[in-house]
Amino acid sequence: MSVTNISFKRIQQLAIPAIVAGIAEPVLSSTDAAVVGNIPEFGTESLAAVGIVGTFLSALIWILGQTRSAISAIISQNLGAGKIGDLRSFPAQAIFFNIGLSIIVLASTYFFVEEIFTLLNAEGIILEFSIDYYNIRVWGFPLTLFTFAVFGIFRGLQNTFWPMIIAAIGAGLNIALDFALVYGIDGILEPMGVVGAAWASLIAQILMAILSFILILKKTKVSLRLVLPLHFEMRRLVSMSFNLFLRSLALNAALILSTREAAALGKEYIAAHTIAFNIWIFTAFFLDGYGAAGNILGGKILGERNFKNLWKLTKKVNLYNIAVATLLVLIGLALYYPLGLLFNKDPKVLQLFYGMFFMVLICLPFNAVAFTLDSIFKGLGEMGYLRNVLLSATIFGFIPVLYLSKYQEWGLIGIWLALIVWIAWRGAALIIKYYRKYLPLARA
Repeated sequence: MSVTNISFKRIQQLAIPAIVAGIAEPVLSSTDAAVVGNIPEFGTESLAAVGIVGTFLSALIWILGQTRSAISAIISQNLGAGKIGDLRSFPAQAIFFNIGLSIIVLASTYFFVEEIFTLLNAEGIILEFSIDYYNIRVWGFPLTLFTFAVFGIFRGLQNTFWPMIIAAIGAGLNIALDFALVYGIDGILEPMGVVGAAWASLIAQILMAILSFILILKKTKVSLRLVLPLHFEMRRLVSMSFNLFLRSLALNAALILSTREAAALGKEYIAAHTIAFNIWIFTAFFLDGYGAAGNILGGKILGERNFKNLWKLTKKVNLYNIAVATLLVLIGLALYYPLGLLFNKDPKVLQLFYGMFFMVLICLPFNAVAFTLDSIFKGLGEMGYLRNVLLSATIFGFIPVLYLSKYQEWGLIGIWLALIVWIAWRGAALIIKYYRKYLPLARA
């Protein structure tokens, strides 16, 4: 069996398409935010509503979308061990598992949206816009989970090209529809405002799901025919997914609490926080590209039991991602003021945003290390440890700093200080684990 290729060229072949594919979901939300934030009437309220709903939907997607990592890890490990032929019935079962989970979650939240967004401090016209936006976008949730499952299969098979194509087409369509539906087309289509942004995202998600279905059948030998009995790897998928589910609950608790506290400060504060959050999410998924390469190759290398190669891979992808984070910081500094204007023109919103955006930039190097190691650990199947790291970072790092900052009235800067501590905690815990467990194996 040949040794897994971890050359610079091979890592770029996986990472660059993964970056494009990874930013599709934040592009959907960020485009919605930027377009509705510039509506002449109620732009700030629309931006606040999209920020609140976007945070909640992202939470749901990330909680269940983690099955993508579990699917990818199982397939890549079996590929590395030369047992890929034993997984014939597994992909279809994994996809149906993902869709089933999404339908359960959708049904359990759909009838309580007003209560959910009220809990997130939405009120008045912001609450109305939030409900209108959510009631359309939510139907794309099962489609996104299906697409994520297909992406997990492609990743496990060491292919990030087709997910990139699907994501790029979906993001491009969403941007075009956002402008057409939100602002309208003179003499052809009336402006639809926030509702138009929701329809733009939903239509893009429908197209991405259709393309995923076609390409998984055309470009792989994977069958989507559900065959019983359950594959023995389904037990491991459920176990991994459950740990990632708990992990994501902790992750999204932090993100939702930060949004809730920003909303409690006022509509201009939540609007400014939404701008910062969308930029942060965009850069996070951008950084996740090299993490994806580490995830994909790391799982295969583990299947080969080649720990020396694993150590080399870990050093390379971390170095590349730190370089990318540095570049993103420089771009953020260069575009410090234009980025705010892209999303909103309200002077008070922009003043608040410019007063705290430097915190987002400070966060990026910590993101690079934490997200890269997080992805590698997913490929290694270390879901239990990842769960514990997120729980401890949220309970003992993020929450105390968040409420200390609230008590001290530090505003948005305090909220983002809590997020920086949260990310740094995660990165430090993963470094310690790697040095204790995998580095000794590489030196043996």
